[in-house]
Order: sequence, then C-alpha cells, then structure tokens
Amino acid sequence: MFVKIAYYIILGKPLIVWMGIITLLSFLFTAYIGMANLKGNNKIPFKWHKRLAKISVALALIHGFLAASAYF
Repeated sequence: MFVKIAYYIILGKPLIVWMGIITLLSFLFTAYIGMANLKGNNKIPFKWHKRLAKISVALALIHGFLAASAYF
C-alpha cells in the first residue's frame, strides 16, 4: 500500500522525488536561518530555526519510510 503512495505521480515525478526535494529545501532553509542568526541578522527569529528543524526531521523520516517501503 505504501509503495503505491510513494510512487504516486505528481507533475510527471513520483511523490517520493517531490518529498526528497521538499526535505532538502527544508534542511537548507533551516541552516540558512541558523547561519543568519549567528551573523546577527535577526529578521527571522531563532525560534523558527528550532521549529523548522523539527519539521525537516519529520519530512526526512516520512521520505525515508516511503523509500524503504518500496524495498521491504
């Protein structure tokens, strides 16, 4: 059942590909917030760095579970 979800086609690509792209962008944006706050640019509060990190880990776990479901 999860294999069907993982390989559901959206705009010509499987869902698992889109999840990977969104997860990567989420991790990169999390790193950007941390680096910007470290350099003194506080346009985005540090509390969002922590929130986005939790979201990024959750997305990575879902992405990994969908990828693993195709092979187990």
